[in-house]
Amino acid sequence: MVRKDGVGPVFILQNGFFESNLDAERIRRRLIALEEGKVGFYSVGLYPASLAYNCAMQTDGSRLLLAARPGRKILGAFKSEELSGMDPEHRATMERMGAHSEAGKPVPNDLGYLIQHCELVVLSANSNHIEEDLQEALRLREDLGREHVVLACLAGSFTHDPISNEAYVLCQKAPNLGFFTGFHRHGALRNPLDSFTANFCHPNALTALLGARLLDRLSPNLQVSAGVHNIEGQYIKAAKNMASIFAGFGYTFHRENPGVLPTLLTLLLEQCLDQAATVSMARTDRQRLYHRQPIALTELGYGVQRIEAALVRDGDMEKVRDHTFSQLTAMVADVRGSMMLPTAGSPTRNFQAGAVLANRMRECGRCPANVEEFETWCDDAGLSKGGLEGLRSLRYWPQIVRQYGIPLHDASLINLLYMAIFGRQNSKQSAFSVMTESRELSNYCQESVRPTHSRRYAEALQNLDNPAAVDLVVSAVVADLARRSVSGDSFVDDESATSDEVPAYLQAMNVIETVWD
Repeated sequence: MVRKDGVGPVFILQNGFFESNLDAERIRRRLIALEEGKVGFYSVGLYPASLAYNCAMQTDGSRLLLAARPGRKILGAFKSEELSGMDPEHRATMERMGAHSEAGKPVPNDLGYLIQHCELVVLSANSNHIEEDLQEALRLREDLGREHVVLACLAGSFTHDPISNEAYVLCQKAPNLGFFTGFHRHGALRNPLDSFTANFCHPNALTALLGARLLDRLSPNLQVSAGVHNIEGQYIKAAKNMASIFAGFGYTFHRENPGVLPTLLTLLLEQCLDQAATVSMARTDRQRLYHRQPIALTELGYGVQRIEAALVRDGDMEKVRDHTFSQLTAMVADVRGSMMLPTAGSPTRNFQAGAVLANRMRECGRCPANVEEFETWCDDAGLSKGGLEGLRSLRYWPQIVRQYGIPLHDASLINLLYMAIFGRQNSKQSAFSVMTESRELSNYCQESVRPTHSRRYAEALQNLDNPAAVDLVVSAVVADLARRSVSGDSFVDDESATSDEVPAYLQAMNVIETVWD
């Protein structure tokens, strides 16, 4: 079922609700069975447990089964003060979701039990365990003769192959794996009056529609819509977790600078979506995704069938981004919500980590010396590194930029955050100045989103007394007239200028472009 092919393991995954049989009567019976089908969550962490509690508040919980990872408990993700505030009856309902009876005695559910009794199983582990869980689920599904149980995940970080030192999105290695995503504050999920939206994504539109219906019926407070963009959804989940750290930093450090914060938050959102749109172009199944569907995407709720962006390169139009996924409201809301300071309750854990970063950088007058020091800061604030998926993703950020060809101007804020935590000591001071000085940060937000070559032309036009600048413009004109590629000459600032004379935001941009471009 699993082979090595290129970057990381590639999962040979057949993942649909129906067997390959055209008998209309059998399909009809299968549809009726799905109407009564159950959903299972394996490896119950804070989010699945909070969702289960919401189901217990609103229903009898009979549609949802839980199975904790060996050595863990169904309610183990909650703090003692959270448990004390829960209704005993709802807690009892959750305990029933996680066990079944054998010979008159309660036995905890395991992954095999979920696959045996559910039609959709969500592997809810984080990136530390998700690949091994998927392999085990595939093995059990085959051994139990339950090949038409659909598998999905909700891991919000990049997966890393230590042998090749490559990072990637798991759904790309398992293209038919479902992905469940939405914005849910864990405390809010325990509010009986609040409601939430989510997306269930699967590259087959019909499977997505049926899976979304199963999840949608778990609780009247949970509205789940179907989508086909599982790869983009998982990438956005990982990217927004990193962006949430920067958002928490911005809210905390610049709370007295109301001018820069909207710019920062807008750019964080846009860059998450632009990165995912670039990743979407790397899908090997793009043609099938749009042209070989059982139903049109507009039948799932997409406004139009496809949204693509193109740029002129070497005189020709070239498609560079696929923004079709941006029509999935819950997916975009997930990014926005993770970067918002709530009116009640706590922000996301990654957002809280960003607030810790702001406070400690203000106290110390510097960036963290290394990631270990930042993790210590978080731990001292009650945030364990195991719950900070954004920091895990950031660790693998250079590999992701390389793997998917993310343009630097579409990732400038995450690049800056990476420099502040993982960069060399001589570049951290530039990152510190940009992140902590309002004017430098607003300049960085404005200038770093421009492609490197466009800034070179702008600088050249302002320095036509420099022969190199004139040569650059001349080469562009010649290329336009002759319809051939630009020669690659670039204008370089006068070397007599010292680094002290260069604004911090330009220093940071120069470091990023020199090291990564």
